[in-house]
Order: sequence, then structure tokens, then C-alpha cells
Amino acid sequence: MVKREARKVITARLRTSPAVAILGPRQAGKTTLAKTFSKTYFDLELEEERLKLDIRWNDLIAAKDLIILDEAQNYPEIFPRIRSAIDGDRKRMGRFLLLGSVSPGLMKEVSESLAGRITLCELAPLSLPEIKSAKDDDLWLKGGYPDGGILKASHYPVWQDSYLDLLAMRDLPVWGLPAQPSATKRFFRMLAVNHGNIWNASQTGKSLGVSYHTATSYLNYLEQAYLIRRVAPYFANLKKRLTKSPKVYWRDSGLLHSLLRVRTFAELLSQPWVGASWEGWVIEQVLIFLNNSGTQYDGPYYLRTNDGYEIDLIFVLAGITYAVEIKLTSSPGQSDMQRLQKVADLIGTTVKVLISRTPGYTENADSISTNPRLFLKHLQKKIKKDINDPLVFR
Repeated sequence: MVKREARKVITARLRTSPAVAILGPRQAGKTTLAKTFSKTYFDLELEEERLKLDIRWNDLIAAKDLIILDEAQNYPEIFPRIRSAIDGDRKRMGRFLLLGSVSPGLMKEVSESLAGRITLCELAPLSLPEIKSAKDDDLWLKGGYPDGGILKASHYPVWQDSYLDLLAMRDLPVWGLPAQPSATKRFFRMLAVNHGNIWNASQTGKSLGVSYHTATSYLNYLEQAYLIRRVAPYFANLKKRLTKSPKVYWRDSGLLHSLLRVRTFAELLSQPWVGASWEGWVIEQVLIFLNNSGTQYDGPYYLRTNDGYEIDLIFVLAGITYAVEIKLTSSPGQSDMQRLQKVADLIGTTVKVLISRTPGYTENADSISTNPRLFLKHLQKKIKKDINDPLVFR
């Protein structure tokens, strides 16, 4: 079993909160991880499990075991009972662990019934600190879903195709997406083709045959299902006109490459959009790392000016503003860093970071040039340790 880096955050939250909710996409490993905390587990998608929970409820809340409730949003009647149990003994921590594959249904119940009683954590698919460095390119090609090929190579891309089909035909409609499955699949492909580009609701809606409002509502559902990430524009008081719409990325690179019919790493490198794929993958690795670290940060943002200057990723961590430029090259040039420094200085960023496929690590007073894995190690050193289970890189 792969040791999940989110475990340390969940452990810490269970020590300080009566209930913790683990949110994330389907098949990211939430259930597998949760069962390492306790054997008292109920899958609330199943009627027989709900009945079993109902019959055993009084004994369960009187015992000391952590109670795991999977797909809790499917059984809204349980939330007032959880609240009552917590309020009956507010000093007891780590009593309930709730799992949910999509945030709207669970968050509605949390906000109405468990406000002030629950802490939220996110579990993403596997990421760089959770795999050996020899498999970095496999992670980029196949994505991080445990069953999607990163652990068993033969599963890619059949697993991704089936996963997206089931989401379009079953899960997303159940979660409230009003589109027909065929329209949802077409929307998937459109977002894949425009991965890493500025979101244009009008153009997308026209292609789908719906209004721009409807197109944006579709995007909201995919974002809430942890499929898509919107990176907001960074607003600064500059004498330049800035792009003000978000950029849109597929969060998992394996799903992206499956939609674009890429089967091998050699095929990936030959695609005209490979730079956008690399950019989105690096951004996601950084953000997963920050979430798994349990630290607070501001972002993510990007910056693009009307005269062609751009910063791919901006975030603020412990008072330090990072401006990150991402290049698909193994030998970045001095001109790449100079261009980054020029635009980063316009917004007063603290540290300029050039991430590429270089094997080395170079750090000066306010700039870093390195690869994704070594940059995460840099961040690891900067993050104040308040959890006793440090990140381990393999």
C-alpha cells in the first residue's frame, strides 16, 4: 500500500476536531486511506449499510472507535444525529470521519448541521512525493489515480476512458449536472483541447449549443467534482492591461491524455500542446503538495499582460510571494530567468522560480531554477512543521 501524504494532515485534524471530512474525486483512494484509521466503516450508498448504522448507532457513539461514514451526502438524515452526538460530549475529538466524492451535497449538510464541529481535508490522486522518482514521467503521462496505470501500467488508458464514461452517464447527473451524457463527453473533450487556456464561456457555450451561463454552470460542476481546476488571474496595479478571465486545467494529466488519445510517453512529447500539459501537471503537483502539507497559502493565480508577459503560477506562502514560470526543457537558458524576473518585479514577488526538466538545483538571492521534485523539497524546508509526520520523498 502506498503511504498517502494527506494522512498526516488528517491525523492532526482528528486530534483537534470531533469530525473530519475527506473530500476528493472518486477513486482517489479515500476509502482505502480511511480504513487505515478504523475498522468501523459504513458505506452510506448502500441501504443495508444505512440500516446497520441505524441499529448500532447508540452503541457506536458510546464506544471509543472512530466511525467512518463513506459517501455521507447520500444519507442526509445522519447529519443531525452526528451533530447531536458531538454536542453531547464536545471534549471528545476524532469521533467521525466522513468521506465524499463531490463537495456540493456534502458541503450543504456540513454548513447546515456541522458548522464549527468539522474540519475539511482534500485527498488528491497520487503525487510526486508518493512515488519513486524513476516513475515521474509515468505520473505525468498516466496521472495519479491509483488504479489508472501509475501502479499497474496496463490499466492506462482503458481505466481513464471507463472512469469518464461513468462520470458522464451516472455520477454527474446524480450530482445535479443537467446535461445529457453525450453533451458532457463533448464538453470533456472541449476542455481537454483548451487545457491551460483562458476560459471563454461564450465560445464554449456556442460550441455546445447552450448559453454562456449554462456553459459556466457545467464548468462549476466539473470543478466541484475535482476534475477541473480554475486558476484565477492575479490583479495588480500595473500600467499594463491584464487578462481578467481564469485559466482552466484538467487536474489529472492521465484523464487529459486519455481524452486527447495519447497512449505513450513518446506520443505525448510529439504533441503540439505538450507544453500546456507539462504546465498544468507541474501546477497541480505544487498545489497538491501545499494542500497535503496542511499549511495555509494564498492562490493559485496567474498573470498575463496585453504585451505578452506571463507568470504561470503565483502563490503566497508564509508571507513569501512565489512567481513560477514553467518550461518544458531540460536546459533552461538565462534569458528564460531574465524574462521571468522582469515581469515578476512588476508585481513585487519575493522569489522567482523557473521549473523545467533540468536535473539540477540552482538558487540565488531571490531566484530558483530547478525541476518539480526538487522545488517541492525546497517548499518542504520552508514550511513550518506543526505535524509530526514529515513528508518523505522517494
